[in-house]
Amino acid sequence: MKENPRELHDYNSEISVHADVRVGSPLPFGTQETEGGVNFALFSRDASRVRLELFDNPEDAMPARSIDLDAACHRTGDVWHVWVGGISSGQFYAYRVDGSYAPSEGHRFNFNRLLLDPCAIAVSQVPSWDFALASGYNPLAPELDLSFSTFDNAGSMPKCIFLNESFKWEGDSPPRHPWSKTVIYELHVRGFTIHPTSGVEHPGTYRGLIEKIPYLKTLGVTAVELMPVQEFYDTPMPRRNPQTIQLLRNYWGYDPVVFFAPKASYSSAGGLGQQKFEFKEMVRALHQADIEVILDVVFNHTAEGNELGPTLCFRGIDNAIAYSLETEKRFYKNYAGTGNTVNANHPVVRDHILAALRHWVVEMHVDGFRFDLASVLGRDESGNLIANAPLLERIAEDPILRDVKIVAEAWDAAGGYEVGSFSDRRWSEWNGRYRDDVRRFWRGDEGMLGVFANRICGSADIYTRSGKGPDGSINFITCHDGFTLNDLVSYRDKHNEANGEHNRDGSDANYSENYGMEGETTDAEIASIRKRQIKNFLLTLLVARGVPMLLGGDEFCRTQNGNNNAYCQNNETSWHDWSYLELHQEIFRFTSGAIAFRHAHPILSQEQFYSDAEIQWFGPQGGLPKWFDPQAKQFACLIPEGGQHALCLLFNAANDTVDFRLPPAPPKTRWPLAVDTASEFPHDLFTVGEEPLWKDPQTYPLSPRSSVILLARPIPEQQSPVALTEFK
Repeated sequence: MKENPRELHDYNSEISVHADVRVGSPLPFGTQETEGGVNFALFSRDASRVRLELFDNPEDAMPARSIDLDAACHRTGDVWHVWVGGISSGQFYAYRVDGSYAPSEGHRFNFNRLLLDPCAIAVSQVPSWDFALASGYNPLAPELDLSFSTFDNAGSMPKCIFLNESFKWEGDSPPRHPWSKTVIYELHVRGFTIHPTSGVEHPGTYRGLIEKIPYLKTLGVTAVELMPVQEFYDTPMPRRNPQTIQLLRNYWGYDPVVFFAPKASYSSAGGLGQQKFEFKEMVRALHQADIEVILDVVFNHTAEGNELGPTLCFRGIDNAIAYSLETEKRFYKNYAGTGNTVNANHPVVRDHILAALRHWVVEMHVDGFRFDLASVLGRDESGNLIANAPLLERIAEDPILRDVKIVAEAWDAAGGYEVGSFSDRRWSEWNGRYRDDVRRFWRGDEGMLGVFANRICGSADIYTRSGKGPDGSINFITCHDGFTLNDLVSYRDKHNEANGEHNRDGSDANYSENYGMEGETTDAEIASIRKRQIKNFLLTLLVARGVPMLLGGDEFCRTQNGNNNAYCQNNETSWHDWSYLELHQEIFRFTSGAIAFRHAHPILSQEQFYSDAEIQWFGPQGGLPKWFDPQAKQFACLIPEGGQHALCLLFNAANDTVDFRLPPAPPKTRWPLAVDTASEFPHDLFTVGEEPLWKDPQTYPLSPRSSVILLARPIPEQQSPVALTEFK
């Protein structure tokens, strides 16, 4: 006879575990609230035991509770897991992981080290991480990396934070600008508003960036690219600025500790979990302003450094899997030039990186990523660059990431240089050749005419073979790494003495010029040349096919006083001094006007290369430019826009004026003048739709080191042309 069904509630109460510590689940990695508690899951293949420690305060050295995980029941495969009841959002936690301490075999387990969860979504802010205490090593005795330190670093370590608070996205949706309509603005979250002149209520924070959104809208950019915001180690370095004796700091942020957590010190509301929500507020506000958020992410190495570095996270959890090791496994492969290399060849590591990317997209709503030293991620176990590298292919094909922008810094510190050939069509690239070739052309180097023409046309010579279009090229003249635009035209040599490395750091290949005097000058002639060159660079960037990226502050002549590697300058060297905006209103106006011009003329930004029928080249006297003459430094092109509209672009990198014979304007049109970088404000760039008619339809006197744009437009016969004297 069939029994009556039991009541579900009663049945469940009979069979359920009621303890506040249970076995838990191996998935997902990290933390997840479930059944009135929190599940913790940590991957470690070679560990012999794992302890979860819960803290009441982030600065505590002693945990409020310690939970040892029994391998017999708290381990599934390589994943250690436990469920703990009674935990609420804001709980601080960390791990201790035990196993073999045998650096020569690749293992560096040490139960005395408190470790961060690699999947932590927030890390507590501490006044200053003590790098030595977190390491337990003596840099004066490198052999000590083979010894076993018994020092407990819990008091000097930040703690992970469990968070499970909902956020009001208010219907947020990504702008999803196509590459053809994208103009990127690279900035450092702290440096953008930390200077007293920024005028914001929350300087140096995500909220401070929110306060500057009206400025970004006025400028006209469509995306911000944020230098690293993944939680990184930024406390003082062992070196000092020899000029001020102040300790130097990791300012840029290219030393991540965990990949999922936003930088705590960039939060104005606090670093005890508030950073996650303030970051979301920033993303939501930027999206409401139709501005995308691209993160500069670092997955090629971590802050744990070489064999002398600290044990903070990956090293103490499973060193042999997390990092690429040399044949003598005490040492680390160093393709990033920072001491270690993340082992992107390992499937578990690939999954971890993909999980981090999905987290930033799904949970934090970011719109894209720029991958630092991305070539590192495409090397095999022997260090060789490989085609269709598994991680790069998975990122390109991941279904969650299909709509986000992915950009590679297509080189690394071990000699890999893949500009034009990085992975597949899905990847865009920082075009370092664009930067160098445009700099060399405007400096007046010989033999640059044809190369420069290729750069303003989208670099087909670089990208066609890999099947990419102009949208594969992120064009830039300057970026965080190198001279600012002002310094590019003010310094012939780098001046990095303040970095404490005897001016040996930073690139020597800057292709810069000072035009008669190194650094600041009161010479009016030199200042005039520099201003003209700045305008030439800005205009070149914004008329070239490809995706333009502007370095934050270049639009008002921000200077680093000749420092081309200010990674350790968390001071006025790197900060945006907003008083320069008032001093250099002319350059700001020119930049915003050039961006508006690009938006108004979509022919310049199409995602296909120009065909032979779409562009007509000519030299000063008509006919083809002297492409193969190394002395030639002038050329022009005519670009039809459809109907009776066309653009005529003139470039002169020589030191002499040249009279350019203009091509015949299309029937029933005349030549309005849009831009002349040699003219003084306000005649250097005219507002879209207000361009005056040029008086001579046949000739334009192109000044030394200048560029000009004329428009072919139907013009009423009664409209009077402007006089030459109005502009020169």
